[in-house]
Amino acid sequence: MFSRFFIDRPIFAAVISLFLVLAGLAAMRTLPIAQYPEIAPPVVTVQAIYPGASAEVLEQTVAAPIENAINGVPDMLYMNSTSSSNGVVQIQVTFEIGTDVADAAVNVSNRVKQVESRLPEDVRRQGVTVEQGSSSFLQVLAFYSPDDKFDDLFISNYVTLNVLDRLKRLPGTTNVQIFGAKDYAMRIWIKPDRLAQLKLTPGDIARAIAEQNAQFA
Repeated sequence: MFSRFFIDRPIFAAVISLFLVLAGLAAMRTLPIAQYPEIAPPVVTVQAIYPGASAEVLEQTVAAPIENAINGVPDMLYMNSTSSSNGVVQIQVTFEIGTDVADAAVNVSNRVKQVESRLPEDVRRQGVTVEQGSSSFLQVLAFYSPDDKFDDLFISNYVTLNVLDRLKRLPGTTNVQIFGAKDYAMRIWIKPDRLAQLKLTPGDIARAIAEQNAQFA
């Protein structure tokens, strides 16, 4: 009986239908973003640092072994790798939608540990990090000295020592990265005659420094 009412009045039914469509379009424009489902696939990022290595060396000695180990991890869709000339290799592993990203990170980490012994010593000393989330930037902050009292080297080290860890502890933060980071360094000149008297080699000096400083490269 209710349907007969609209059958007998087609123009009225068409107007009601058009009104509902327009109302739906208007409501869609004001729909809160929070109502949309989470459709971005989970991503786990693996990063390794090989100081002084070229992109080609990184790809052959670091990226390839890690990629072969990760390949086939449960629920993996695909992965992509980037080897830069500054000694950093980054591998992003993308998983199927609905995969628990914490479990995925554990699975990837276990695969990476299986090949850590095959990686160069400098890479093992620096450590291979496995983190949840992609490298897409949410926010970029710039630090500078308004009166040019401090140079880039000072500001970079100040941010590294006083700001970086605090930002990483913020809830929901996956990773914080410093672009253009500059570190203080020490240059050592060796006296060949004194070295010969002590029956040491430049390699002995380098190893002694490496044992006392994890940042030595």
